[in-house]
Amino acid sequence: AISHRSFLRSATKRTSSSNASASTANAKTASAATQQSSKASGAAAEDAAVPIGASLLAALAGVSVVSAAAAVVENATADSCLPYTPNGQRFSQDEFMGRFSRMLLACDPRLLLYTEDQVLQAQELLERAAAGSIGGDDPAALNRSLWEARRITDAALHPDTKEFIPRPFRMSGYVPYNGPICVAMVASTSTPSLLFWSWVNQSQNALVNYYNRNASSPMSNQTLITSYSAAVGSALAVAFGLATFIQKRYPAAQAKALMKYVAFPSAVVASSLNCYIVRSPEITTGVPLTDEHGKNVLEGATSQVAAKRGVESTTLSRALLQAPVYFVPPLLMGMLPPFQKLV
Repeated sequence: AISHRSFLRSATKRTSSSNASASTANAKTASAATQQSSKASGAAAEDAAVPIGASLLAALAGVSVVSAAAAVVENATADSCLPYTPNGQRFSQDEFMGRFSRMLLACDPRLLLYTEDQVLQAQELLERAAAGSIGGDDPAALNRSLWEARRITDAALHPDTKEFIPRPFRMSGYVPYNGPICVAMVASTSTPSLLFWSWVNQSQNALVNYYNRNASSPMSNQTLITSYSAAVGSALAVAFGLATFIQKRYPAAQAKALMKYVAFPSAVVASSLNCYIVRSPEITTGVPLTDEHGKNVLEGATSQVAAKRGVESTTLSRALLQAPVYFVPPLLMGMLPPFQKLV
């Protein structure tokens, strides 16, 4: 009997030990599975997230570079620019550097810092110059002041209506306002984030087109709604289609790398379509013909041929200008190890 009881106690201990070992093994397995699930969830969240810090850093770098370059050009050409004329240009438009300098100074983010009162003061200075009631002992300094006043007013006021353009939709606001959106689109490696930033980008582009439209050709609300819907719809359709194809066709790592280039074709299609629809009424109504001094050649007459050429040239330029923003940066930064994690 004593031997039987000892046997039972021994068997019970072995069973308890086996159960404890099994429980420990199950706990370790569950823990490992939880850790793997957590890592997978973290990786998925990291892929879906947009590097906000990198986007803001890129925007700050862009603002700094463009502002510094504009300051250098303005100072370097202060004494060599053309004499001021109300309808002329500060630089010769027959040369590339003249056209480049003109656009660089127009995109200067520092122009956003001028208040409405300062803009109106600059406009008053130009009006006095046009009336011949301004002069000075230093023609070069006066010439520079007038060109700067012209640059300030052109940046803030619509050329036709003379109304103030909201800062985010000015040429000088492109880098600080649209820059982060472009970076977010390129940095998006998941379909939801890419679709969201594509919608934000096209919404901003539609407002830029509206506030900088040709006011001599009236634009109906129907045209605005149609252009906006077409731009957003085409951008989302192209982005969703390409993103879905890439994620199904290629392995995860390769698909993530290719997702950086989806923003380029979606932006080309949407921006071009948006621009054409917004500006297409000009083809029907025509635009006034002016000479090099801005005076109408035929009073009360408009040209549909000139309007068509202008709309088509602008649409084509919108398509070509997407490459330096959405294609070249991810291509170059993907080749530079220090920046590979930014996009």
